[in-house]
Amino acid sequence: MGKGTLVAVMLLAAFSPLAAQSKKPITINGVTWSSQEAFVASGARCSTRHVDDIEAAAIDEAVAERVKKGGKPIASISIPVYFHVITRGSGVDNGDVTGAMIDQQMKVLNDAFAASGFRFNLISVDRTLNPVWFTMMYGTVAEAQAKSALHKGGSNALNIYSAGPGGGLLGWATFPFEYTAQPTQDGVVILHSSMPGGSSAPYNLGDTATHEAGHWLGLFHTFQGGCGAKNDEVADTSPERSAAYGCPTGRDTCNGSKSPGVDPIENFMDYTDDACMYKFTLEQAARTQSMWAAYRQP
Repeated sequence: MGKGTLVAVMLLAAFSPLAAQSKKPITINGVTWSSQEAFVASGARCSTRHVDDIEAAAIDEAVAERVKKGGKPIASISIPVYFHVITRGSGVDNGDVTGAMIDQQMKVLNDAFAASGFRFNLISVDRTLNPVWFTMMYGTVAEAQAKSALHKGGSNALNIYSAGPGGGLLGWATFPFEYTAQPTQDGVVILHSSMPGGSSAPYNLGDTATHEAGHWLGLFHTFQGGCGAKNDEVADTSPERSAAYGCPTGRDTCNGSKSPGVDPIENFMDYTDDACMYKFTLEQAARTQSMWAAYRQP
């Protein structure tokens, strides 16, 4: 069953009992929250660091200047991908994801970013048995050690680390403007069971990787800045006051303060269920292209 079919089925089945579903306990990688709302509020949905308005404005100025002086966005970009599988033992439950799951994850990434001009090409897969690295969390010594040992390629290469992060975390990423300072730490970390066929429903269709790759290419959360005019620094994403969860059709937390339209719950950079996400906007695509030209283009 394709994702489009899954989306249709889930939307028909999920919208009416959404409020009840969101109040049920949810367990991710052995950690249980009282509800999906509590899970999202905990920060475990995405641990990518928050960029405040001042830094975001400075970054946008730097990107414009870099693009003006040097590289320019191009229509089609090929990204080499190095996939690092970190395990605590044999079997999928211990992070030893199958080759088929990796292939499906790559398809999810390519389907999501095709309209933005990016193509992800899997170059290699390596497998590392290390229980300490397996449970790494954002900003920890374990993360630094794992990435320093396994990282491959340059600024244009996406390193994906699948593991079983502690605290029930789904994933996190580095931004393109951070590469120069810490090149070996660049990349995306995802919970192994968030990959297609994994057990972390409703986040098991592979869009944790899509979301984190969006950060890796320079996108912020759609709810960054709340209802402020700058919001996520992208003009064509409707503002939203806070992260969405589930698939709350018709949600409008800012009442169209920046532009007409309800909250962008279908956008990959929100926090909704994988089956609810299916698009990037034209301006998001333009932003990733500019970020690429400024920071990642070899």
